[in-house]
Amino acid sequence: MITFAPDATPTRVAIQDRCFTQWANVCYTGVTSSLETFVTRPNHRLLFLLLACYAVASLVHFVHNAEFLGDYPGLPASWSRAGVYLAWIGMTALGGVGALLVYRGRETIGLILLTVYAVLGLDSLGHYVVAPLSAHSSMMNTTILLEVGAAALVLLEVTRYAVRSRILR
Repeated sequence: MITFAPDATPTRVAIQDRCFTQWANVCYTGVTSSLETFVTRPNHRLLFLLLACYAVASLVHFVHNAEFLGDYPGLPASWSRAGVYLAWIGMTALGGVGALLVYRGRETIGLILLTVYAVLGLDSLGHYVVAPLSAHSSMMNTTILLEVGAAALVLLEVTRYAVRSRILR
């Protein structure tokens, strides 16, 4: 709400409030309409669903990895809890940018970024390079394999999408 000083000019706080409100409305409208369009487009639905599942699966794995970092066999001592979280943020941001580019019609570069995002999830199999499956707890194996499975499904869908869009032939 805009308030006016006695001399009928808006106060600085009122102007800031108005600017923030307008900015928030523009952002909200842009994000919700983009998200609605992205989810409702038939060729985007499955991709969006798989990306959401993969993001959640990777978050679960990275949280478990960060919180039980010392228990994961064979990981470098130089890794930190904060570093694991930052890696997830960077990785997921890459996927988000890729999805946004696909939505905006920049499919080739968007699908390339989504491919890199999915391959980064497959990289979790590296846990089994440094230590065998039996050296990991059942929860470690579950989070690793959930992330890898979700990443593999995203990679398959990105490939299918590229073929259907005639980007790959």
